Amino acid sequence: MSILEESPQAISSIPQDYTKRLMVFGGRASMELAARIAGKLDVDLGQVDLRTFADGEVYCRYEESIRGADVFLVQSTAANRAQGMTPNDALMELMVMIDAAKGASAHRIIAVMPWYGYSRQDKKSSPREPISARVVAQCLEVVGVDRVLTMDLHSGQVQGFFSKPVDHMTAMPMLTQYFIDQAMTDELVIVSPDAGRVKAARNFARKVGVHWAVMEKERPAQQVAEIGYVVGDVKGKTAVLVDDMIDTAGTLCAAAETVRDEGAARVIACATHGVFSGPAYERLAYESSGIERIVITDTIPLRPGAPENITVLSAAQTLADSIRRIFADDSVSEIFAGENQLF
Repeated sequence: MSILEESPQAISSIPQDYTKRLMVFGGRASMELAARIAGKLDVDLGQVDLRTFADGEVYCRYEESIRGADVFLVQSTAANRAQGMTPNDALMELMVMIDAAKGASAHRIIAVMPWYGYSRQDKKSSPREPISARVVAQCLEVVGVDRVLTMDLHSGQVQGFFSKPVDHMTAMPMLTQYFIDQAMTDELVIVSPDAGRVKAARNFARKVGVHWAVMEKERPAQQVAEIGYVVGDVKGKTAVLVDDMIDTAGTLCAAAETVRDEGAARVIACATHGVFSGPAYERLAYESSGIERIVITDTIPLRPGAPENITVLSAAQTLADSIRRIFADDSVSEIFAGENQLF
């Protein structure tokens, strides 16, 4: 007779009535977004002590037990001027939060990174350059993250830098619904700023039910863009420039000028991530750019002084729905009907 047959109760001698707990914490770069997500999930935002010492080192301590919980850490690796955070501060803070959660016996640690910093450095464009997006992935995995939830990556290959699961969200349903709800009487045309975003622009146009066009762009140097011409008809129409992010706004302003030269009646811009670094605000003001409206989401906190033509939509509901499904071990792709991979 086997051991199992001799003592059939041995397998179930440990109580199995484990109840999962969901906890949401925010880093200082995304604390407001984390609070919105927690509100959508109907849970209290977790209490965590986050500080920066006088020498610039970051510190983290959870002020409540997280033992056995699924811990979701909301932190875009982006600057937050109000908190004195740089992208590097945000990244380091996220890593020490992961390490602290691991040491506190969290069941699962999920990094919710609406904006994945360093995502543009996803390949070697010149000799002796790093692939910084891969460095970030390796750092997160080594420190102990179990899963990553992010939104509208600059390029899909970043997912391949992880051996852990990566859930890729998209703001497209939210952004397309915004334009549908506006019920504009003008004829719209969705314009991709370069060939790399053609697929996303085409899908965007299909959702809204309009035509699309693409721009020819060259980049002679980093953060420098030269727009050549438009492939498609924009004459007399409202051109909606769609991209994944707006940084210094050089590309966007050049694209707006080009579509106006091609005869566009009005110009609107739309992007998931509003990085808005350097001279972006000055360039994007309507008086300077001629762009009537710039629609973005709150994946990155706006620094003070934003021009009046910027409209911010919240991604909290989309992220909360994804978190709820991850916690329940359900399919995340079902939220987007399988269309969350837009590359």
